[in-house]
Amino acid sequence: MKRGFVYIMANKYNTVLYTGVTGDLCGRVHKHKSGEGSGFTIKYKTTKLVWYDEYPRMRDAIEAEKKIKKWKRKWK
Repeated sequence: MKRGFVYIMANKYNTVLYTGVTGDLCGRVHKHKSGEGSGFTIKYKTTKLVWYDEYPRMRDAIEAEKKIKKWKRKWK
């Protein structure tokens, strides 16, 4: 089984949040910081890791990400 991470990245002023899931947190954070990845990340410059959680199975991480994406911004 592959472990998974759910993470939240923010822009410089913490006005934009990006929630994602990955099996390689260090690699994904590096991609955000170097401007690679999704158009959202590039457009809004979400380069600061503000939160993450580790799960023993990727399936669990994906389920957690889906729940977090439904939360109101204030709760995040």
